[in-house]
Amino acid sequence: MRAAFLVKAQNIQLQTVATPVPQAGEVRIKLQQIGICGSDVHLFLGHRTLAQPTIIGHEGLGIIDQVGTGVSPDLLGKRVVVEPNFPCGKCRYCQRGQGNICLNKRVLGVTEHGCFAEYVCVPASFAWVVPDSLSDAQAVVIEPMAVAYHALFAAKAQPGEAIAIVGLGAIGLLLTHLATRLGYQVFVSEPNTAKKAKAVAMGAIALDASGSLQEQVTQLAPIWLANEVSAVFECAGSAFTASLVTAATPRGAIIVLVGLSEKDATFCPLKIAREGITLVPSIIYDHPDDFKRTIRLIASGIIDPSVVISSYTSLDQLQEALQTAAQGEESKIVVLV
Repeated sequence: MRAAFLVKAQNIQLQTVATPVPQAGEVRIKLQQIGICGSDVHLFLGHRTLAQPTIIGHEGLGIIDQVGTGVSPDLLGKRVVVEPNFPCGKCRYCQRGQGNICLNKRVLGVTEHGCFAEYVCVPASFAWVVPDSLSDAQAVVIEPMAVAYHALFAAKAQPGEAIAIVGLGAIGLLLTHLATRLGYQVFVSEPNTAKKAKAVAMGAIALDASGSLQEQVTQLAPIWLANEVSAVFECAGSAFTASLVTAATPRGAIIVLVGLSEKDATFCPLKIAREGITLVPSIIYDHPDDFKRTIRLIASGIIDPSVVISSYTSLDQLQEALQTAAQGEESKIVVLV
């Protein structure tokens, strides 16, 4: 099969390798579409190093064409989307329902070869059959939509309440789409004009903030307070925005950290404690509930995550597509195999 390997930072090589064979309990998926995630971009740029040349990518959609022992042959020919994080199910975190932070978690495109290829093998319970009513465009973004779903409900905010979202990458936009469709009042902050316009088209209210950290706090804090914002979602993934939301979040609100900055942010412990602000981390999703509920929401017609797709490309053009994604102008690039 053809597969795109990240051999070193900013160097994708298309190679021909043996087609994988599903092991016991696995299915093989003939991939059709793969979304480019922000984490793929970070790997590509070298922000996180891999031990060896790796087929990256994890937002896969395709058709099951082979099954391993112990898997029902009824799955052959089914259109499925990949859930790419496989917790061990045995460690203390998995045993208490925290498989998303499993120490032994296998991750497609990171700890093992991923989806930027013609085929991939995954455990059968992590290949979700896509209802016929869903388009390919809706199905290929189920995985990032599940991330947004998990984040929204981590805040425990209720429909009808006001929330704020800082940063409109794919997850920020999907979170905006989900929240507006479920009846939240959504305030967004984002420097990119096109992404901000997309959020406004979804029903969000855009707030402009610029300048230093203190200047942006001064601009956003009174608006969030006046509108009784009950949850603030940091989706930009930068130390600056993490520091911003902890400084500007209203009394009694919840901060949900969705972005994945590796740099240190700053906050005032006195403000957090005295004002009863809660910091909540949100990483990926819970298996199996979040994927199941996300698919049902799409199938019901309540949400349509395909709105986040900004362009399509081919596997042959993955190097160029990752370079484009790194510029931050696109909301979601999908690779066609």
